[in-house]
Amino acid sequence: MELSIGEMALVAIAIVVLFGPDKLPQIARDLGSGVRKMRGAVEDIKTEILKETDNPVSEIKREIEKVKDAAKDFNPMQNIEENISKKPSESAPQKPVIKPADDETYEGPVSR
Repeated sequence: MELSIGEMALVAIAIVVLFGPDKLPQIARDLGSGVRKMRGAVEDIKTEILKETDNPVSEIKREIEKVKDAAKDFNPMQNIEENISKKPSESAPQKPVIKPADDETYEGPVSR
């Protein structure tokens, strides 16, 4: 909002007429004090908003860094390469597959 010189002069004349020249310095001090308080309040609100919005972002960044650090040591190909390089006799013993006909505890499909 921009005021021209003429508009500012009109406002000044209206203030002098309404309040008188004696109260003009006090009004100016009070007005300046009010503007300073409002600016301070706005800055405090800005600071609080930035603090509140910054916390989740910084927490997310920390979690991302933790995941990156954990992923550095993870090599999914390592287990595959080890299993391929081992001889079949060295790998873990295989559990024998039992056919349903040979299993005495096998009950078959159950209908309801």
